[in-house]
Amino acid sequence: MPVEAVEALRGQLTDALTQRRSFLHTDGVHREDGAYVVERRGADSAGNAKVFDSFAMLERLTERLPDEVRADDLSRVGLTGGRRHMVLWHLVEHPAFPFTLASRQPLTAKRTGDE
Repeated sequence: MPVEAVEALRGQLTDALTQRRSFLHTDGVHREDGAYVVERRGADSAGNAKVFDSFAMLERLTERLPDEVRADDLSRVGLTGGRRHMVLWHLVEHPAFPFTLASRQPLTAKRTGDE
């Protein structure tokens, strides 16, 4: 098999294993290594992304959050700067998480109870 064909197949396999889901403010990326990345939509720098070891790690994080959570509350779990806001937006936008937007200023999410 020619090298070009092998490289094309490798690229197709990587694309199949890396799944991106886009929302209004954020993207969620399931990487081939099992990691889950929350990215600010349309951003292209590392400062606009938070890598979790897995999607399950983000799910466990949400289980520890209070019923009403502000972006600043995410500092307790190690998120800093704009990543707090980005991750909170992702929790509001992604249907797998039981949060809705309660307020934009300050950014606050409320647990829906539909777990």
